[in-house]
Amino acid sequence: MLSKVPLAHTDLSVSTLCYGTNMLGWSIDQERSNAILDTFASLGGNFIDTARSYGDWMPEAPKGASERALGAWLKGNKREDFVIATKGGHFDMRAGDYRNRVNAKDIGSDLDESLEHLGVDTIDLYWLHMDNPETPVAELIDFLNEAKAAGKIRWFGASNWTDARVLEANDYAKANGKDGFVAVEPFWGLGKPNEANAAQQGYQLYFEDYAGKLKDADLAIIPYCAQSRGYFGMLEKGEDAVSEPLKAFYDNPVNAKRFAAAKTVAARHGVSISEVVLAYLVNQPGQVIPIFGASSPARIEESVKAAALKLSPEELAELKIG
Repeated sequence: MLSKVPLAHTDLSVSTLCYGTNMLGWSIDQERSNAILDTFASLGGNFIDTARSYGDWMPEAPKGASERALGAWLKGNKREDFVIATKGGHFDMRAGDYRNRVNAKDIGSDLDESLEHLGVDTIDLYWLHMDNPETPVAELIDFLNEAKAAGKIRWFGASNWTDARVLEANDYAKANGKDGFVAVEPFWGLGKPNEANAAQQGYQLYFEDYAGKLKDADLAIIPYCAQSRGYFGMLEKGEDAVSEPLKAFYDNPVNAKRFAAAKTVAARHGVSISEVVLAYLVNQPGQVIPIFGASSPARIEESVKAAALKLSPEELAELKIG
């Protein structure tokens, strides 16, 4: 069972793992989505992450497919039992709008659509999905505070932002008596990406390389790609089990060392490599709550085991080799 912890600087109580719903509503139909979410809830999970844009890359899926699937499931459950996070400000893929939409007007439109898709009155944790350095932080912080005052969101955070911009935003908020970001959602997992290849797939600012001062900023860290896209689990089956795009994504010599270390640590604890990969983040200093993906109830059950795996600082260093 997953335990609950207070999310730093908020009144939210969240499970120590967050379920990411990227595949719901388009790759996974409603019946299977319900079964997955039911299993997560039955194991103590209450923290669920989605995004306004998830599923919009599939023309035949409804707009906001992931949020809609989550919203349909929520109708059969007590809304107050779950902490719902979603993101806005990404490209509008359905409209073919690939300009940077991180500004008050476009985020406001995304937020209203997310509330409609989810069928809720307020979003517990609202992420800015990306950043636009050309938009002053004051505009964004002011808008998010207005949305909070209006009851549309309770708290907010930044995903895929540089450390400098997060700190600048929070400095502005503090200086002006406003709320700032309470959390960041970075790209982070045991697998170290090939930076150029990952960027081509939309992944950037790998936390271990670009976090800088965020590690000491007293913010909750909610990493996505926390299982390294299943890379190490597939590698355990043999290199032929790893798809070419995934090989290219993690084409970094460091990962051979990290895979060997993960095998050693897994054998030491009598657990799977996949558990070690997720536990690598669970056991980091500070508040780190990984977002994991799962395409079936069985995968949920397997992933939840990682929350109980205790790794020592020495083992974390062992895994971070290279």
